[in-house]
Amino acid sequence: MALLTTLREDLQNARAHDPAARGDVENALVYSGLHAIWAHRVAHRMWRRPVLRGPARVLMQVVRSLTGVEIHPGAVIGRRFFIDHGMGVVIGETAEIGDDVMLYHGVTLGGRTLKQVKRHPTIGNRVTIGAGAKVLGPLTVGDDSAIGANAVVTRDVPPDSIATGIPAVVRHRTEKEREQAVDPTCYIDPAMYI
Repeated sequence: MALLTTLREDLQNARAHDPAARGDVENALVYSGLHAIWAHRVAHRMWRRPVLRGPARVLMQVVRSLTGVEIHPGAVIGRRFFIDHGMGVVIGETAEIGDDVMLYHGVTLGGRTLKQVKRHPTIGNRVTIGAGAKVLGPLTVGDDSAIGANAVVTRDVPPDSIATGIPAVVRHRTEKEREQAVDPTCYIDPAMYI
């Protein structure tokens, strides 16, 4: 995908997910989540070439200090990924994130082992993860699911489900929740899942 097309898509996605988003120029200048995603796209391309892995890590450390968002350059991130407020987000090396995913501040997609294996979560498409949630280990969060604010998820979450609590309890979405998730103009408040 062409760089300008990707930038436009990201800016449009920010407007779709944040009612406070005013315009593309302002969003491009002040949204730390966008800055982190854009830098990650560059660093991830570098990461795929072993000789550039060191510089990729350095780039993302600089971005971390500027944005408060830590994304390992090895993480695989899909299209239209949005981080609202950004601060404190951590995404580990072997994390995989699908398309149309939204994270709120303080989310961790972390590991539970020190072994050099797949140790971070795989997040499906159209998933929302609430503020402060911790999704830990090589688990899968299915498409169209939501993780509530401050939930601690250590087991798979099936598609079209909601996980809340510590440890997270999983249930299928109600019909009303399903309608809200499908309507892109509807703001889904992760706090309603607690």
